[in-house]
Amino acid sequence: MTDRTIRQLVSEIEAEVRETELLPNRAAELQTRLSALLGNVNRELTDADLAYKRVLLDALSRHAKANRAHIEAETSAEYRRFREARDVKDTGLELIRSLRAFLRNAAEEMRLSR
Repeated sequence: MTDRTIRQLVSEIEAEVRETELLPNRAAELQTRLSALLGNVNRELTDADLAYKRVLLDALSRHAKANRAHIEAETSAEYRRFREARDVKDTGLELIRSLRAFLRNAAEEMRLSR
């Protein structure tokens, strides 16, 4: 069994939401799973941000102009890691919001159909 990254798990959930006809029970499961993954994403985001800030600080100490230091720091692997973590968090939050709206609509339809 291969270990999947959090980014892959979020992408799988995103694909399922996009490509299948969700039932309310499954939507609730996915929402719960995403909420649980969000804690891991936040930890990774914090670690990646600190690593990027170290690279930025180093670049600022070597360059006379801040804009050049920022450009150099933003081409680093640490910045890429930070951006990917931030993007995964944003995607997860949007999926949670979408699933929440889906569940609200499903509950309202059930209420009105009675």
